[in-house]
Amino acid sequence: MPRTTDAGTLAAPTPAPHPDSPSTGREARRARWTAAGTGVLLALAGVAAATLRLTRSAPALVPAAYAVGAAVCALASVLGSRGRTRRSLWLLVAGAMVMAWGDQFD
Repeated sequence: MPRTTDAGTLAAPTPAPHPDSPSTGREARRARWTAAGTGVLLALAGVAAATLRLTRSAPALVPAAYAVGAAVCALASVLGSRGRTRRSLWLLVAGAMVMAWGDQFD
């Protein structure tokens, strides 16, 4: 049954939430923790890979790419912890792509 106002006219329907926006604070908190945790994990993996590549004979571009990718993932972690989860996701993808690109030169 449609809702009516006190005057007897039909009330405007309530707008549906945007599908990309989290519906609860709990989902937003989970998204922030996921983005921050993934960023930290990828940044640590990038730093470890850059360190390992520095100790072996590899072109200088390889450890530099891992280090740059790790820095981008660390920035994504900071943005994710502050609630910028969409930007964080794109930076995580970009950081992982830079590290994968650098691995191609090894």
